[in-house]
Amino acid sequence: MDFEGFEGLDHREAAGRLLAAGWNVCGAGDWAYVWRSPDGRLVARVCAFEPGYGVFTELCGLLAGHPMLPRIDFDAELAGGGRITVMEALRPASAEERDSVMERWDAAEPGDPVAAVRAEAERLDAAAARVVPFWGGLDRNPGNVMKRADGSLVLVDLFYANGIEIYRALVEEPAVVAAAFPADQREFMCDIAVVARESTPEEIAALRAGAASIS
Repeated sequence: MDFEGFEGLDHREAAGRLLAAGWNVCGAGDWAYVWRSPDGRLVARVCAFEPGYGVFTELCGLLAGHPMLPRIDFDAELAGGGRITVMEALRPASAEERDSVMERWDAAEPGDPVAAVRAEAERLDAAAARVVPFWGGLDRNPGNVMKRADGSLVLVDLFYANGIEIYRALVEEPAVVAAAFPADQREFMCDIAVVARESTPEEIAALRAGAASIS
């Protein structure tokens, strides 16, 4: 598949292109939907509004080839403020495997591959906190430990933006959101996965009213 053709699309057009090529939705997080390729080897993370995921893809680029970070085949911003990231498909790790990696992260023993990821992630976290609006920091969610088909463990989604505060502000202080994000980077901010999945009709109406007031 020609992923370069996704550049310039918005998240809806990107999703339509994946669907037409036989990809299927296999997961949804707070920010994004995840599509899996027909052969099961790749996944595409597609988000409508993405203030922070680029820090994780930067980490993967800086430590390219690291055994505990996913291989990223394509990554690009989408029109309107979204992002598409295509990477190797991974499976959930067991509770024991997740706990083991979290213990290794805390210990950061010299020579442990986890320690190298932690050191670079902490450096990027400090830098992002100075420039990314509503930055949340490092995400210690054990669910961010996954594994390859061969059983090797991988760390994903190591950072987060504070979505609760962003969407509270959108309703209560939309001018704060307008000042934080340029208009062309928040065009589809009401389309993220958790809003579609968990918000009541009244909550959706309030969010869309806030977004319309600063459009």
